[in-house]
Order: sequence, then C-alpha cells, then structure tokens
Amino acid sequence: MFMGEFQHTIDPKGRLFIPVKFREGLGETFVVTKGLDNCLFAYSMNEWKTLETKLKALPFTKADARAFMRLFFSGATECELDKQGRILLPANHREYALLDKEVVVIGVSSRVEIWSKERWTAYNEQAGKEYENLAEKLVDFDLEL
Repeated sequence: MFMGEFQHTIDPKGRLFIPVKFREGLGETFVVTKGLDNCLFAYSMNEWKTLETKLKALPFTKADARAFMRLFFSGATECELDKQGRILLPANHREYALLDKEVVVIGVSSRVEIWSKERWTAYNEQAGKEYENLAEKLVDFDLEL
C-alpha cells in the first residue's frame, strides 16, 4: 500500500527521483500513465495487470469506454528506475501534468500519483475544504476526524 507525500524536483533532463518508500512497491519497472485531474498515475506491474483486466471488461461497444481506454492506454509507458532511483518522464507526460521543476509524489493506496507542486497545492486546498463532506458521502462507517 502506498501512502504519504514527498516533494522532489525534476532535473533538466526530465528525470524524477522516486521516494525510497515507493520503490519497493512499484518495483524496478512499472507503468506511468496520464491520470485524472492532470496528474500522472504510477502502477506496479502486478497492479497494472489487475487494472488492465478490469478495463478489458468494459463494453467496447460504448463510445465512452472506447475513448477512456484509448486515452488511458495510449498515455501509458513503462518506466525503469536508474541506479539513483530516478525515472525519465517522457515529455508528453510532463506536458500533460504541467510538470516543470517542483513535483509532489503521493501514495494513494494501490497507486502513486505525480503532481506539479502548484496543481497539488490548489487541488489539496479545494478538496480539503470538502474532506468531511466527502467522508460522510462515501464512507460507510463512522470516522472520527
């Protein structure tokens, strides 16, 4: 399980340091794809295969399913850690997520998300205002916040 928030920078060559806490769960090679909310999603190969199986069950006769699968899978690439624990993020991924220099890498249970610091701060502030309301709507048990 991935959890936590880490701030890093992307070097001029487009390399990003993956936090040590996430490397073991992701493995030496893992998949990075365009996620939702203009961030990137990173999945271990096992989690990617599980997700792929679920998505393959979507009805290809539905235009929404075809569109989502096209965008999700065409935006995916295998990344491999170098000896320093970095990955090279392709230019199209950096453009999509508006990644320039300052980056936030967060753990979200079964995946890792990569955000521009600016976008993460804005998202966190907005969603943070709704945190308790979201919990009330989505969680079936009493949370003591």
